[in-house]
Amino acid sequence: MSIALVILAAGKGTRMESDLPKVLHKIGGAPMLHHAMLSASALEPERTIVVTGHEAQLVEEAARAFDPDVITVHQAEQNGTAHAVAQAKDALDGFDGDVIVLYGDTPFITTETLEAMTAARAQHDIVVLGFDAEDPARYGRLILEGDTLARIVEYKEATEAERAVTLCNSGVVCASATMLFSLIEAVGNDNAAGEYYLTDVVGIGRDRGLSATVVTCDQSETLGINSRVELALAEAAFQANTRQTLMENGVQMQAPETVFLSFDTVIGRDTEIEPNVIFAAGVTVESGARIRAFSHLEGAHVSRGSTVGPFARLRPGAELAEDVHVGNFVEIKNAHLDEGAKVNHLTYIGDAKIGARTNVGAGTITCNYDGVMKHKTTIGRDTFIGSNTMLVAPVTVGNEAMTATSTTVTKDVPDGAMAIARTEQQNKKGFARKLFAILRAKKAKQAKG
Repeated sequence: MSIALVILAAGKGTRMESDLPKVLHKIGGAPMLHHAMLSASALEPERTIVVTGHEAQLVEEAARAFDPDVITVHQAEQNGTAHAVAQAKDALDGFDGDVIVLYGDTPFITTETLEAMTAARAQHDIVVLGFDAEDPARYGRLILEGDTLARIVEYKEATEAERAVTLCNSGVVCASATMLFSLIEAVGNDNAAGEYYLTDVVGIGRDRGLSATVVTCDQSETLGINSRVELALAEAAFQANTRQTLMENGVQMQAPETVFLSFDTVIGRDTEIEPNVIFAAGVTVESGARIRAFSHLEGAHVSRGSTVGPFARLRPGAELAEDVHVGNFVEIKNAHLDEGAKVNHLTYIGDAKIGARTNVGAGTITCNYDGVMKHKTTIGRDTFIGSNTMLVAPVTVGNEAMTATSTTVTKDVPDGAMAIARTEQQNKKGFARKLFAILRAKKAKQAKG
């Protein structure tokens, strides 16, 4: 059966106290909307429709950044969840498969849970995702008759007996497209909030002789985020779950609570992550690497056996081959370091290619920016770059070459050559004492006057 997704993302999120739409607030470096789209993407949906509202253009741009083929529709007035889903009807014209309704501010529902819902559709017309709540609070209640779902009751409409039920509604629904929109057309707004509730489709469907059931998941999957406090709690939950998964897959962390990961971080087994490391988006670390304390990685690839840090920064485009060493207070940006290269101290390497087994000395800088354009530095294999070398790009240093300490390289260096570009040292006898005497006399005069 073909699958289509309808993801509701129209809310402003007033309690966020933000100009940014609620679904664009980030968890693990990615908007909540992306998390919802990511879990469902494994179902290979034929169509994905995102229903926008507040700051629609920003939400559309974010949705298309994840999936260029996404369809967006606009809910001009927020009149309830059934009204929101109804906006997707035209976008699903001609589609005869199942629709899953998701929420952009509920980012943790897993692919496995969605697969269970699609499997349940083989036996029932309507499938609702529910959870057993420790504290049901103001959630809608799922009212069962035997093993079938009779109706969903919003908290405001529930009796005391119905409020005692702990099986709660997540809001996620799966049904055939034709049936779903037929049921939505029958939904009214005669309720305490004056809204069109998607939950009403279950009761309407039962009145029509349709079968409904509940698939349950852990309450943590259904966590909805409506405030900054809830966003922080969601971030903590994401980090804890991601760390645990990595450790279960063979990654070593000395102090996992100090390591922060992104939604797309990939780390191979037997890699060691020391305390206080941050992985921003787009990082892959292969097996057997070591990321030392207080390092920050973003958009980087670290190959097997390499060491990064402590206090290192890998920026987007950093590519480290096997057994590369990047040491303390080193920054790498848009640069490829070949196997066995070493950049161990106090160095900036940007827009560059460093050859195999080359050693870059402390204080080296690739001067890659002329104020308007970026330029590339190329260093060959088995080369030694002396400390405090300035490489003024575009420039090439050949294989098995060398630069002398404190050299400013402005011209290409041939294979096997040594570049020396610094002024000759002069020692002026007694000059230091004379200069200090002049300076001290000047300071004393300023103090008196």
